[in-house]
Amino acid sequence: MHELSIAQSLIELACEAAARDRCERVTRLFVRVGALSGVVKEALEFSFELAAEDTPCAGATLEIESVGLTVHCPKCDATKTVGGDYLFCCPTCGSPTPEILSGRELELVSVEVDEYAPANR
Repeated sequence: MHELSIAQSLIELACEAAARDRCERVTRLFVRVGALSGVVKEALEFSFELAAEDTPCAGATLEIESVGLTVHCPKCDATKTVGGDYLFCCPTCGSPTPEILSGRELELVSVEVDEYAPANR
């Protein structure tokens, strides 16, 4: 369950962002998780809640956007969405599609803080 360490890293980054803005409380984190990232959304949500206790992220909302797998088909010269079987073949022409365009993401996109809960200045 590597989602716990991922959740801890997200919390650390969010706390650093809040500290930079001189705020004590994080209210929302927005994360993009690709289909090939190996992260289980439900496990990350569960881990986040546990790891956030007694931190500025306690009670914050973790919003996760699931990013599907897209590839570039060299034969069609187009971006294609690959289904859940991850065969890495163009769904239109069946050609191999080794160039992955999206689906590996694991990124913290934004952090929202409570600007009315400033840290001690």
